[in-house]
Amino acid sequence: MAIGRKLFADTSYDTLSMDDIAKHAGVAKGLIYYYFKSKRGYYLAIVEDSVAQLVARAASGTELPPAERVHRTVDGYLRYAQSHQAAYRTIVTGGVGFDTQVQAIRDTVREELIATIAEGAYGRRTIPLIARLALLGWLTSVEYVTLDWLGHQELGRDTVRDLLVRMLGGTLRTIEEFEPGCPAREVG
Repeated sequence: MAIGRKLFADTSYDTLSMDDIAKHAGVAKGLIYYYFKSKRGYYLAIVEDSVAQLVARAASGTELPPAERVHRTVDGYLRYAQSHQAAYRTIVTGGVGFDTQVQAIRDTVREELIATIAEGAYGRRTIPLIARLALLGWLTSVEYVTLDWLGHQELGRDTVRDLLVRMLGGTLRTIEEFEPGCPAREVG
């Protein structure tokens, strides 16, 4: 999987062959087919593994105070995106062309991240629709801010993290205005 992540980070999906993958992995091509059935199966397994790491990172650290947890989570998100740029771009943009399987993975990740944020902010994963919608808006802005930052990286990761954390604070305050049952916590 690590070799595949690196290969797909350096080479486009269309130009990377199963022969190339097997050569870099030092295994017979048949072994890759045995476990993944196809190049697409291998690619989707890499995307799924990558997003599982991202979600696990976001869900960890529940023992930390909320503000510290948010900073650590957003910083981890940015580190992940920076270290796994090809996988991150695939997750956020939906993959090569219109890829329904990659988009389904992305949507699952978004829902899990929203539930994780809700749990940290409100102590529960199920929240009113208006709160979910606002957090989805924040999360999609995080995705595209991160994509743009990866393209330029003129700002340091700490600056981008602080920007995103403050944007989350504003989102939580706005949610509270619409839904008093979801009081805003100070996140940064």
